[in-house]
Amino acid sequence: MTRTGYAPGVYDLFHVGHLNILREARRRCDRLVAGVTSDELTVRLKGRRPVVPLEERLEIVRGLRCVDEAVVESAEDKLETWRQVGFDVIFKGDDWRGTPKWLALERRFARVGVEVVYFPYTRHTSSTLLRGALELLARPEPPRARSAQLAEPLDQEGGHEQHVGQQQRAVEDEEQLLASQK
Repeated sequence: MTRTGYAPGVYDLFHVGHLNILREARRRCDRLVAGVTSDELTVRLKGRRPVVPLEERLEIVRGLRCVDEAVVESAEDKLETWRQVGFDVIFKGDDWRGTPKWLALERRFARVGVEVVYFPYTRHTSSTLLRGALELLARPEPPRARSAQLAEPLDQEGGHEQHVGQQQRAVEDEEQLLASQK
């Protein structure tokens, strides 16, 4: 009997955490189906659109050796997806373990004989972190630390540059005076 696994995810800004889950999922089943969440469902669940369009995310996931099939997941109810795909085990990152949503899903899946398996979440990278970094890079003016800001630009006539030069000369004059007194 073929054991079919299902690994749902947005798979936006594909990273090593996604790859780790899919590779490990494939080791635990004979056939792996990856469910790539539609843009519309992602907006409903997360409140924002993915950065990478659905067709491109599907193509990336389909291109992996560990994935036998990639399908669009558009149903919010995972049992509806189970009826459509027909899997024996579902895989998810352990950041979802113990959440009210997945505790309820575990009970519902147990009734139809589907095993829920959690894999360690890759803490050092995530699509959320990558998205945040991209948003920072996309800002029209990069944020500046307050301590590095000057009241006026140095290149302004009569500005700080002249004042700094005067201070530097005063320090040099004082050093020469102290040196001559020795």
